[in-house]
Parts: sequence; C-alpha cells; structure tokens
Amino acid sequence: MLSKIKNTLRDITEKKLKKDSGTKYIMFGGKGGVGKTTMSAATGVYLAEKGYKTVIVSTDPAHSLRDIFEQEFGHEPTPVKGVDNLYVVEIDPEKAMEEYKEKLKAQIEENPMLGDLLEEQLEMASLAPGTDESAAFDAFLKYMDSNEFDVVIFDTAPTGHTLRFLSMPEIMDKYMTRLIKIKKQMSGFMKMMKRFLPFGGKDEDIDYDKMLKDLEEMKKRIEKARAILSNPERTAFRLVVIPEEMSILESERAMKALQKFGIPIDAVIVNQLIPENVQCEFCRARRELQLRRLEEIKEKFGDKVIAYVPLLKTEARGIDTLREIANILYGEEEQN
Repeated sequence: MLSKIKNTLRDITEKKLKKDSGTKYIMFGGKGGVGKTTMSAATGVYLAEKGYKTVIVSTDPAHSLRDIFEQEFGHEPTPVKGVDNLYVVEIDPEKAMEEYKEKLKAQIEENPMLGDLLEEQLEMASLAPGTDESAAFDAFLKYMDSNEFDVVIFDTAPTGHTLRFLSMPEIMDKYMTRLIKIKKQMSGFMKMMKRFLPFGGKDEDIDYDKMLKDLEEMKKRIEKARAILSNPERTAFRLVVIPEEMSILESERAMKALQKFGIPIDAVIVNQLIPENVQCEFCRARRELQLRRLEEIKEKFGDKVIAYVPLLKTEARGIDTLREIANILYGEEEQN
C-alpha cells in the first residue's frame, strides 16, 4: 500500500519562483498520452491565480490545450477565458516553418556570398526530418528573450521529439560556430583581394561586418537559451509518467538524456493512479500492479520530488477540473 506522502511539489515551485533571477521556465515531458498537457494546464491555472503572469507554450504538433481549456488558441499569446494572468500559445508547425524559411531567404538576399550554404539549409528546412524542431526552437528563442511573462510553461511533444527539440541549442551552436568561421575566412580573403586587385564590383556592397555581427548575435541568443535551460534557478523539467512499464522505461531514458544536456529535472508526476477504495475485482488487481510499479518509480527517481495524481472520474477539461488537479499537485493536503 502506498504510504501517505506530503506533497512538496508546491514547495520547490514556490522556492524557484521566489528567486530573483528573471523569468522562470517549467517544462513538462514524457511518453505520449500520460497527461503532460493536463499537468501543464493545471500548473498554469495555479500560478496565474497566485498572481504570476503565465503563458503556456505548446510545442506539441498535436495541440490539446484548446480541448482542455475549451477555446481556440493560435501562434501568439491568447488570454484564457475565466483565468486572469494566463495565456496560451500553440506553436503552429507550418507557420513556424514558413517564418523560419522567410528568415533564411532574407539572409540569402542580404548575404549572397553565403548563398550556397544558406540555400542548402533552406532545402533542409523543406525536406529534412526533425527540422520542425528547428522551426519550433526558433519560436522558443522568442520566449527566452522576452521578459513579458513571470513564468513560461512548455507543454512539450512526446519524449523523442522533445529530446531532439532540447538538443537544438547544441546543434545550432555548432552550426553558427561553423558559419561564423566561414564568414571570417571569407571576409579576410575579400579584404586581401581588394588590396591586390584594382577592380570593384557587387561584392563591395556586401557589409561583411554586419553579416558577422548578425551571426554572432544569433549565436549569443542560442548560448543564452542553453544557459537558461541548464540553470536550476530558472528552469525545471518535470517528467509525467503513468505506473506502467513502458512509460517508466521511456522516462528513465529521457532523464539520462536530459542530464546529458544539463537540463535539471526536479520532479516526477505519477498520473492516473487508481484510488485505494475501488470495489471491483479488476480495479483492485490493476491497483496492486500499479503499486508494484510505484516501487520501481521510487527506485529509479527517488532523488526527485514525486507527486501523485489519481485517475479522474471525468475527462480533464474545463477550469474547475484543472483547479482540482492543481490542488492535488500543489495543495497542502497529504496524498494517498
């Protein structure tokens, strides 16, 4: 039987929010179908009603926030009806991709000497698997640069997509470093050529210093995002699991990968627990199996705060239901 455990998720959340270190970022991840969006939404309601200006950003192409809040959202922050201080953004993969392509096209027009390299990247943006993460990360950087919100909650895609998404700072940093190196080499070569060749031309109109400045500015943004993601005072990643073997194993792999990226995990939320007072024989058997899985969860994630959310009788939709879940997650009651 699961012993009574005092919920400390509220404590670590409030402790983080009290630190005077700028906007805070809370990310929820895990296997598909475990309740990441529900936990993101409930956390958003809780923090907004505590007075924090909060935005939930969905990076999952299969957006569910509109279903949970029962209203439509888009590519820009939209106020949630019935909750002050709460906004939702559902990153549109197609729109994010188009914005990403337009940005590359503008770079090609401004920097013809880098045309071949950028054309190749533009082609990759259309064909390469995983480039949707690049486009989403480009939108993600916008919220890393902004001080508009007190808290940014990221409702992430299923684990595999999320890990590729979170690896983007490393990938883009390597790409920008290579691009800057090429730019410096070309800039030095063109300056040398101008000293020896008595002719000018179109290349004279290229502002190499501006090109280099733009590239280095992007690199700084990426480095800033990476620093924020790895800063435990500002960022928390919370794994959502259900007490089933596949979910536990996938979350364990995710934890190791996140640790490799230096992203701090401060909690594990165990969702869909069958209540203790169930009557049917099938339900009791399922609960006994879940209790065994809970021991595995404690063994694998025992150094993290573990919170427990029971299986709901109804669907997790609407503000009132989200408030109930928020009270389970962040309330002061002890949980069974």
